[in-house]
Amino acid sequence: MSAPLSANSAALEPVVSDGAVCRLTGDWNVQRLSTRGEVAARRKALVQVKSSASWDLSGVQKLDAVGAQLLWQAWGQSIPAQTVLTPSQQALFEVLAQHPVEQAPAKQPTEWFGWIRALGQGCYVAVHHGRELLLLLGGLVIQLGLLFAHPSRGPWREISAQIFRAGAQALGITALVGFLIGVVLSYLSAQQLAIFGAGQFIVKLLGVATVRELGPVLAAILVAGRSGSSITAQIGVMRVTQELDAMQVMGISHAQRLIMPRVIALAIIMPLLVLWTDAIALLGGMLAAKWQLGLSTVWFFDRLPDAIGLTNYWISVVKGVTFGGWIGLAACHFGLQIEPNTESLGRGTTASVVTAITGVMLIDALYAILFNEMNL
Repeated sequence: MSAPLSANSAALEPVVSDGAVCRLTGDWNVQRLSTRGEVAARRKALVQVKSSASWDLSGVQKLDAVGAQLLWQAWGQSIPAQTVLTPSQQALFEVLAQHPVEQAPAKQPTEWFGWIRALGQGCYVAVHHGRELLLLLGGLVIQLGLLFAHPSRGPWREISAQIFRAGAQALGITALVGFLIGVVLSYLSAQQLAIFGAGQFIVKLLGVATVRELGPVLAAILVAGRSGSSITAQIGVMRVTQELDAMQVMGISHAQRLIMPRVIALAIIMPLLVLWTDAIALLGGMLAAKWQLGLSTVWFFDRLPDAIGLTNYWISVVKGVTFGGWIGLAACHFGLQIEPNTESLGRGTTASVVTAITGVMLIDALYAILFNEMNL
């Protein structure tokens, strides 16, 4: 018998081969293989065994799933011919054959220009979503035309339900956040204005900033995170449970029964929520100004109409309608794009909220440029 192929601290070599027969001895369990460098040494010894050699495992004292997996990989995931095994060893290898373990993927070579591929993929995805959104908007316009032509056939009950869910049930959270934002904005502004003795200008500062910008944007972000994600999840679950396919088979339009009620509801409730958020934020700012600067609430209310102006309120309403329509359209789009699995549902809901909020900020920036050019 030739010299062993691998060294071992045990009295007997774990892998001994004479060219025709390879005999394994010792322990092949997790306790023995956990020794530093043991797995690498035994794997190296197994690789050196000739492919034509037969195997004898009768000398193995302890063999568990870890050791069997090491041998199984060395054998190429199949028991070699003329292999001597005990009944328990045979049963263990049969289990490995029935439940194969996937090999770790090979390390991919470094892509020096991978960023170009990623950029192209991002552009392709953006164009795809843009195209689908345009198609969705076109179908929505058609359904709105049919609704005006035949109002009695409209999904008014669904629109009413969506107004309640997205509007009435959101009054609490929008009021709380609006009040806190008003307090914070008034408190910080009062500190700076008091330095120059211009505390009376806090009404103008707080009114314009809240009504024109903070109110619409804040309400839109809350609705996108609360109602937008809910809409996407609802439609996504309908995709997973194949309800959308059933509706299509029955000839029920997705645009009429799913998209239009939600977009109309959000377009209706958003300007109302914006005005509600504005009012609560101004209330919080008034209380903070009274506490910080000692301004009278009567004086605050008396100066507020002149400080804000009717134009800013109309701008706030226009932004609310636009933001509501965009959030509803984006939420429905990503809900329809969800694949019938739970992982896609999570990704789609996240993408819906992120896209809706990003779109709100972009639309607000465009409005700012437009109104500035119009001197409003």
